[in-house]
Amino acid sequence: MDTVIFLETQKAGSSREAIKAAERMGYYTVLFTNRASFKEKRGDFSDVHLLRYLDLSDVELIRDEINRLILNGLTVKGIVSFVDPYVYTSCLLAEELGINHFTTESIKHMQSKITSRGTLAGTAYSPTYSILEPDMDLNSLKEELDTWPLPIVKSPYSTGSKDVFCPTNMDELRLFIKKLRKRNPSSSILLEEYLNGPQYLVEAVVQNGQLKIIAVFEQEINFKERFIITGYSLKHNLNKGFFHHMEQAVDEIIKLHRFKDGACHLELRYCNKQWKLIEINPRISGGAMNRMIEIGLGINLIEEELKMAMGITPDFTLKHEKPVFTQYVTVDSIGTLLKVTGKNKALASQGVEEVYVKPKKGALLQPPRSMGHRYAYVIATGETEKEAKQNAKAAASHLRFYME
Repeated sequence: MDTVIFLETQKAGSSREAIKAAERMGYYTVLFTNRASFKEKRGDFSDVHLLRYLDLSDVELIRDEINRLILNGLTVKGIVSFVDPYVYTSCLLAEELGINHFTTESIKHMQSKITSRGTLAGTAYSPTYSILEPDMDLNSLKEELDTWPLPIVKSPYSTGSKDVFCPTNMDELRLFIKKLRKRNPSSSILLEEYLNGPQYLVEAVVQNGQLKIIAVFEQEINFKERFIITGYSLKHNLNKGFFHHMEQAVDEIIKLHRFKDGACHLELRYCNKQWKLIEINPRISGGAMNRMIEIGLGINLIEEELKMAMGITPDFTLKHEKPVFTQYVTVDSIGTLLKVTGKNKALASQGVEEVYVKPKKGALLQPPRSMGHRYAYVIATGETEKEAKQNAKAAASHLRFYME
């Protein structure tokens, strides 16, 4: 039986939609997860034909499970992941098995922000940065740091704004470094300049070294202890010169990472007429990204990228162009969720295509310290980008989280 093995998934969003796509394509779907809650709520995963609960940090254990499936008669056609940090592991295992895979070593480099920064060192695309090694004191970088404002503090493996800090004074800078070192004493810390300017997310695929930009989103960012993306506007008909400059930057960044086959998304800031890379990730962006692209462009990107991963020719043909805006919802205080109201009213609002509320009654909610603390979203369309944005924000305003 032709089988696709997935290493981890989220409850909803791009990674979950990949499993549903594989089932639609007629594959036997296997999910390896280290989330006990998924095992306990097995009934929520009807699209997963076989679920295995195991330690995904143990690559040898995963190998043993894959071999067991093969001995039981399954024909493994793909081993994939759309969840950090398992993208690299899935490519490595697919390569070992001799089946189609993306550019393994490049993915490994992308998953470390320090390695990625080193790849771009000396280019115009890299912000000014320094690396604080585990045995280094901050004072050893004083002369260097004195030449630029207080830096952003990052873990090299941070995703979704987790472990990314923006200090406002030296005391906070030292506190944030102390926090990261307490969590992982043996890890280096990335310090880099804060960049001003609009931020864009670029969804792209690379086939035989050829870049194709699928979609571009302008991001709205709120700062509440962390940098949290709360709005995404799908950009149509960008100025040709502006887009060409962006495309050239993306192409050069990808080539510098020696990424020849696979999917990725980049977050870029446009500063003083120059593109600067915030980060590059070797997968589609999570959350509502796949649905935004499907609604706005008519492309089920996760399904086409899944085809790519298995050596099947994808179809990235644009079906239509609709203005789309997605508004995420966060909360301002800590509490236990009692109920959420307004979902039906939001769904009935002008231009609304989808409303998703993540937490259930009894969940503990908190102000956002990572993208995982965004608790709902509304996707809306309109006749123009401005109208789509107004529709999404108006609908999202109906959602109310009651907590105690």
